[in-house]
Amino acid sequence: MEIVWQTPANPPHRLDYIFRNGRRHVRPYYFEFIAHVKNRWAGKTIVDLFTDEFKGRSRDYYVSAVKCGRIRVDGEMVPVSYIVKTSEKISHFLHRHEPPVLTSDVLILQKEPDVVTVCKPASIPVHPCGQYRKNTVVGILEAEHGLAPLFLHRLDRLVSGLLILARSASKADFFRQQIEGGMIKKQYIARVAGEFPEQEQVVDANINHNAREQRSTAEVGSCGDTTPIKGKTACTKFTRLSTNGIHSLVLCEPVTGRTHQIRVHLQHAGYPIANDLLYLSKHVNDHSASIPASDFCENLSTEHVDSNEDFSIDPMCTNCPDLVPKGYNVHEEALWLHCVRYSAPGWTYECPYPDWASLS
Repeated sequence: MEIVWQTPANPPHRLDYIFRNGRRHVRPYYFEFIAHVKNRWAGKTIVDLFTDEFKGRSRDYYVSAVKCGRIRVDGEMVPVSYIVKTSEKISHFLHRHEPPVLTSDVLILQKEPDVVTVCKPASIPVHPCGQYRKNTVVGILEAEHGLAPLFLHRLDRLVSGLLILARSASKADFFRQQIEGGMIKKQYIARVAGEFPEQEQVVDANINHNAREQRSTAEVGSCGDTTPIKGKTACTKFTRLSTNGIHSLVLCEPVTGRTHQIRVHLQHAGYPIANDLLYLSKHVNDHSASIPASDFCENLSTEHVDSNEDFSIDPMCTNCPDLVPKGYNVHEEALWLHCVRYSAPGWTYECPYPDWASLS
């Protein structure tokens, strides 16, 4: 079998995707991951470097990968005893398995000469990051609609709703200036636990994000406490739209844009998003162990999917014959947080409500 190594020059294609059990999978493909030797890595053998830094695979795997050329230094095969030097380029050629996402289409709302707006499904990251490359909004739009290049703003992977994509660098800069000038107003809806108060609520509490644990906390000062408040200033306005006594639909208008701001401010107010496992309780287990540490490794295990008919099995791959890479939750559902409207002087873009917005 001839191995074709994927690079950014190989754009995603419609046939790259496999749809199964409500999930969009990517047909595994060969890919070159690249890293440059950091100062603290220098002086280690190539095998020790991978064994120490990328613990998702065994030492025996790394020995075999070096011997057969799956791991190279500056494009050349090296012996397992090779000592790496600062700034050398290390390539790790992998049979890449991307995590699945929900199967919902990326719906194009408006297509203009310099702007495209879409309704982003939950669970799909916007742009290539971590283990995701083709299973992204940008990858899917290129594969299914031929839209590229696109300049974009960020929307968390688990959040659904309106996404504005500039089709030129000049339009992207226009949006950037409006964002930095505080001219853009954002509106989200959330389905929260409990009967949210009828009166408008404003939460003014700092957001302190822990990148290691991938979660944030709300920080407020107490009377007489002179200790500086941790985190960045953050403010969100909340208005109840409807309630059935068990859940409430709430309009969320963030004044600032901090990581997980709406989710944390709703938790702080006592009305967390009703299916937000990370913030339903203030006493949350450490989820960092379930998140891959890098592009080079995956951890833990997941259910087996018989996928031999859909892709070729690589005998060296630590994920094969499973289609889903190890360490990912194949039962992940959509977070009940949805972006519905962005506006600024001269323009407004909107997105339809999701099905879960109905409390009947």
